Amino acid sequence: MAWWAVAAVAVPATVVLLLSATRYDYFGDELYFLAAGRRLSFGYADQGPGLPLLARLMDTLAPDSFFALRLPAVGLTVLAIVVCAMLARELGGGRWAQTLAALGYATSPFLLLQGTMLTTNAVDCALWTVIGWCVVRWVRTRDDRLLLAAALLSAVDMQVKWLIPFFWIVLALSAWLIGPRELVRRPLLWAGGVVVVLTTVPQLIWQARHGWPQLEMGRVIAGEQGILGGRVLFVPLSLILAGWLGVLLLVWGLVALLRRESLRPYRFLAVALVLLYLVFMVLGGRVYYPAGLYAPIIAAGAVVLVVTAAGLKPVGRRALLAGTTLVTVLGAAMTLYATPWIPAEDIAPAADGTQAAINIGTYGQFGWPELTDAVTTAYHTLPPQQRAETILITETYWQASALDEFGHPHLPPVYSPSRGFGYFGTPGDDATTVLYIGETGEQEARLRAQFERVEPVGEVNTRLGFPGNTQDVTIWKCTGRTRSWAQVWPTWMHL
Repeated sequence: MAWWAVAAVAVPATVVLLLSATRYDYFGDELYFLAAGRRLSFGYADQGPGLPLLARLMDTLAPDSFFALRLPAVGLTVLAIVVCAMLARELGGGRWAQTLAALGYATSPFLLLQGTMLTTNAVDCALWTVIGWCVVRWVRTRDDRLLLAAALLSAVDMQVKWLIPFFWIVLALSAWLIGPRELVRRPLLWAGGVVVVLTTVPQLIWQARHGWPQLEMGRVIAGEQGILGGRVLFVPLSLILAGWLGVLLLVWGLVALLRRESLRPYRFLAVALVLLYLVFMVLGGRVYYPAGLYAPIIAAGAVVLVVTAAGLKPVGRRALLAGTTLVTVLGAAMTLYATPWIPAEDIAPAADGTQAAINIGTYGQFGWPELTDAVTTAYHTLPPQQRAETILITETYWQASALDEFGHPHLPPVYSPSRGFGYFGTPGDDATTVLYIGETGEQEARLRAQFERVEPVGEVNTRLGFPGNTQDVTIWKCTGRTRSWAQVWPTWMHL
């Protein structure tokens, strides 16, 4: 392993990640993980128990530090960069191929910068990369302990996100079709599969008791993608995530795995990625779902590119190296540009909801203190006796999570029918007043159907923030409830 060469990539990437992780504020999903971590459970509506448990651990070690909360994502992303280089080594690549593979991963704005925040995908993608290395090394060494390790890591990944079964399904199918068929016959792999199932049983029981919201969440996500962006453009958009150098190495790696005799034992990886594209296109998955399988393909592309360059005449070699260098520089520049280096006061507000959604990682980190202050002000305008009988209900799980994090202990209990927060508890009927935080329109009509008196008592419209969460938000005082929450709450809950 060319450790010094790989370190020359991994160390600067670590610095970029650490500096980026100190910027701005909690992302909305990070606040949700903290809220879920305060309500530990074997299952949640939209995720496994892994990240809530991790969030609670990090918040216990370093309370109220979003930087500390993000350190596991930083560490796992750097590990993925190193493992990508290790994959190149397993595929026969020397120092330059290993360095190029690490660069391919580290210069991808998506693969690298997802590690600047604690998200399910940052953890899931890194675990897929390590699992992929175990499989690739097994092909070379036939050491079945690697398959057991891969299965055990899959058991961990199932506690984060329910995507790893797709990895194994397409991998097993492609290996059975074109080899190595021994992969799906190894006893230790199936023994590890039993461990995966057993460790997932508590989640399955929770899901069964709550009507399988994870499956419904998949349908919601499919609906969000749309026909055009989610299916027709799925593969191009997914490839773009890899960045300039990453796309080059991905395409080169796919072609090389399918055509190059020296990589024949690993051909099933290329078929697996193609099958993964097809599966998520049909199911309406998000375009970044296949990214966990990119590292082995990027590594194969790096190995073959270096071998190809070595076999060319000097003029051709110089041209290929110049082109690769240019692509690498462009990719690195794009990645650095995508880092959160702009001071908050210099960030322009989103022009509309579409721009905010495209840049959700940025705008989703702003406005939480302003939201908390506005709700606190509205709450303290109530008479003392009324405050004692007041609860908060928010339209979104981000809002509820922010108030749960920043409003404790000077605000009353917070509830939300949104996503997993709706399963944290139903409001009690002893509360006579509700401060509802949400938008006007349909939500207002729903409030007026549930309460006799509904009046606005505050608003939140931050310069930076996310529409419907910290922008264009009204605080409503609602009294005179007409029906019990046990009747109404299930109809309000939504994913």
